[in-house]
Amino acid sequence: MRSFTRRTARKFALAGAATATGLLLTACGSDDGASGMDHSGPSASATASTAAPSATPSGPSSSGAPASGDFNDADVMFAQMMIPHHEQALEMAGLAAGRAEDPEVRKLVAAIERAQDPEIQKMKAWLKGWGRPESAGHGSGGHGMAGMMSEQDMKDLAALKGRAFDRKFAELMIAHHDGAVAMAKDEQNNGRNATAKALADDVVRTQSAEVAALKKILDRL
Repeated sequence: MRSFTRRTARKFALAGAATATGLLLTACGSDDGASGMDHSGPSASATASTAAPSATPSGPSSSGAPASGDFNDADVMFAQMMIPHHEQALEMAGLAAGRAEDPEVRKLVAAIERAQDPEIQKMKAWLKGWGRPESAGHGSGGHGMAGMMSEQDMKDLAALKGRAFDRKFAELMIAHHDGAVAMAKDEQNNGRNATAKALADDVVRTQSAEVAALKKILDRL
């Protein structure tokens, strides 16, 4: 009888230990589950933050993002006129390949190509977002606007090489940049859209600096 009691007591002790262990595991399990949810929070935000950079590569294409905020006719005109203006600057820069000799001229050509193509894409995106056409019909290719070269100017430039090309390129690009700066100043004074006005600020700053550099080149050629 005593042995039966001992065996029964032992059974209860083992059952109690198992129950305690079960409760402990359940408690740990729920702690783990809660802490799992806590980790999923940070890991989700970590995933979101790692996804952000991959959205930024569309930065170049975000160079083609619409210009948010109010705009007026001056903003539209600025973009419509500056697009063909920039396109002609790129055409002039393209003629430098195999013709330009002066290293400073080549350096400026590279700077023009780097800056102006992305700016064209930006302005095209603005006009699309504003529901306006890319061209306001300012003549063929924008001829007649401030600083624009005639077809004959472009032919004359294409016919030159070496020092003669460098000199003519500097003369024409000074006039071309002066026209762009005048249009950008008009946008600074009359535009409303903050993004368009910021680009106008860039045009005034960078192209005025390039005009100064081109004048120095002309002085020594």
